Amino acid sequence: MTRIHERLLQDCLVVGRFPLCHLLLMRDANYPWFILVPDREDITEIYQLDDTDQMQLTRESAMLAMVLDEQFHADKINIAALGNLVTQLHVHHVVRYESDVAWPAPVWGAVPAIPYTQETLAGVIDTLRKGSLQGLQYLVDHAGRELSAS
Repeated sequence: MTRIHERLLQDCLVVGRFPLCHLLLMRDANYPWFILVPDREDITEIYQLDDTDQMQLTRESAMLAMVLDEQFHADKINIAALGNLVTQLHVHHVVRYESDVAWPAPVWGAVPAIPYTQETLAGVIDTLRKGSLQGLQYLVDHAGRELSAS
């Protein structure tokens, strides 16, 4: 298994695992903000994935975006693979609302991150779990606590 960049591990909770990607949740309660990280070594750009992995990333990203839109009732889903600070390929999926603190500007650096409370984290995880994310193996329970590896 590919090691997830330390900055992503610092900023995010690892929620689960798709066939290709790790699913992370950014620790910023301003927005439901998820990140896909392909489980491949030394990949910084989508084009570096082989054709099969590119298609799988597209499927996982589209499925995640659809569930986020449906379950979180988004006004817009922002999807981006920037990688300026963390070069490991990762794809952001940010649920945006016209009422959010950064709208309509990008979320990066707009306002300080707000940490999740246990209650708000549980709400986000529970809302995500209501969607049909085929192939996702959850690594956290409904409250965001790590599941034991049994």
